[in-house]
Amino acid sequence: MNYSFQFGAVFAAWPLLLEGTWQTIELSFLAMLGGLAVAIVCAWGKTGGPRPLRWVVNAYIELIRNTPFLVQLFFFFFALPAIGLRWSAHTAALTAMIVNLGAYATEIIRAGIESIPKGQIEAGLALNLKAHEIFRFVILKPALKAIFPALTSQFILLMLSSSVVSVISADDLTSVAANLQSQTFRSFEIYIVVTVIYLALALSFGGLFRVVCRRAFSYPDRR
Repeated sequence: MNYSFQFGAVFAAWPLLLEGTWQTIELSFLAMLGGLAVAIVCAWGKTGGPRPLRWVVNAYIELIRNTPFLVQLFFFFFALPAIGLRWSAHTAALTAMIVNLGAYATEIIRAGIESIPKGQIEAGLALNLKAHEIFRFVILKPALKAIFPALTSQFILLMLSSSVVSVISADDLTSVAANLQSQTFRSFEIYIVVTVIYLALALSFGGLFRVVCRRAFSYPDRR
């Protein structure tokens, strides 16, 4: 093998790579927030909602968890415009990521909710707490603490899966890398650098989530 590494073209494109990295961070962060909100609502609906709502939530979870993310992405970007719902590649990518994460995170949060002893809920009722106060302080926070490692692992997996959105020309790190490869033909060097960037992002998100865990769950509530 006689290969000459030439990283000059990659280093010259650092502004583009940094912009792509920021787009990936922004897209992933927004999807995490949106997906978590969807998951909390669906987990409540599945564990304590009326039966029709539980059916809807179960159907949503089964549909998303048993179909490929790429197909879901194509559905939002290519299929929905056929019935008049048109949006940008970025919006379609964000929506697909939120819907995908929501289904997976719902089951994680649901498991955490069901792990809460019934005695704690009864204690909340004895203290005359309202239903939303019991869910927020007695059920949800202890449940999130119990499942936080699994939930953050799903968040990091979502960030790594965001590379798929480049297939619909959504702006992200992988999209920038593909454009650079077509211009420079230095595939090996470009994807070495991109691999290192994704690794750094995953480790950084992991460190951030550990800090959040310590701050959010290591101290008593202040209300």
